[in-house]
Amino acid sequence: MAPVCRLVTAAAAIAVNTSSDPIDPSSPSYGGLSSRTLALVKENMIQAVNSRCTSWELGTATEALLEYEWPALSVFNTSAFPPPRTLSASSNASDVLGIAYQVVSAKSSDSLTLMQNTAVGDPASLGVAVLLANWTRTNPSDNQQLDYLLNVAPRTSTGAISHRSDETQLWADFVYMAPPFIAYYGSLEGGSGEISLIQTAYDQISLYRDVLRDDSGLWQHILLGSWSDTTHWGTGNAWAAAGMLRVLMTMNHTTQGYQFIEQSANLTTWINEILESAWQYQAANGTLLNVLDDYSSFADSSSTAMMAAVTWLATKHRRSYTFTTATVEGGYSPEGQAFVVLLDAAHRDWIRHNTTS
Repeated sequence: MAPVCRLVTAAAAIAVNTSSDPIDPSSPSYGGLSSRTLALVKENMIQAVNSRCTSWELGTATEALLEYEWPALSVFNTSAFPPPRTLSASSNASDVLGIAYQVVSAKSSDSLTLMQNTAVGDPASLGVAVLLANWTRTNPSDNQQLDYLLNVAPRTSTGAISHRSDETQLWADFVYMAPPFIAYYGSLEGGSGEISLIQTAYDQISLYRDVLRDDSGLWQHILLGSWSDTTHWGTGNAWAAAGMLRVLMTMNHTTQGYQFIEQSANLTTWINEILESAWQYQAANGTLLNVLDDYSSFADSSSTAMMAAVTWLATKHRRSYTFTTATVEGGYSPEGQAFVVLLDAAHRDWIRHNTTS
């Protein structure tokens, strides 16, 4: 097992059994996953990440842990920026920061990306955790990942950063991986750099939407390059909606959010396009399909969980489903488990908002 994956195991031992959240998930008024179910989902997430140890799965796991275990530090917190330089004992994000430090420690000196990968965007999914670690502890900042995205990675003729390093190709997945990291980097930089990088994150989403969205309101999975996947992949649309939402929240919660009124409105519209189009294809049992509009494809809990999480956070709809059984016996999707944790965090925050307001 790679050292970084061993660290994930150690971090999870803490995360599965602890939470800084004052809401009791077992309370009848909460209505979310039980503590036992959530612990099982986290355990499955960690086991799956350990077996594969890919950058996007590890990055998504850190986001899930951050948003569920340490919501005060999440971009969905209205006072998220700037984060505190010194973290309190009750909100120290020790598991997330530990993973970030292990990733940086394992990074090759000749690699610009946080983890070596043929996908341009995927290693950037770890960027928020690494930036938070750099911000809250005495440690040299590593801006090579940003430099790679902005100055090295291939681009289309319109300026869209390719999701692949071996050819210029756009994947819906990219929107969750890279733009949130770029926007978060800007939010910590402040000043004109903040404005420039948040605008860059927005521009990349807009450029991707121009290519991947079609008249259905949904996004095709992969276009350009030597091959394509023109299906409306459920998880791809969930990646896109969730990535846009993270950029939207980062944009709105920075001190210069007032400068992005038009961009904020557009992102809101684009997120709702996907949500409204996707839920039209919801099956009777509550799930979305692997290919949203292909009734011959299988029911997919991963995309359902992430789409529902975005929906909760957008306070549009309430969906429920059971997420404890593997699609294949003995096998779990790492990002699928992370999506369920993100869903429960979104539901918890929705309950808190409606209770307090």
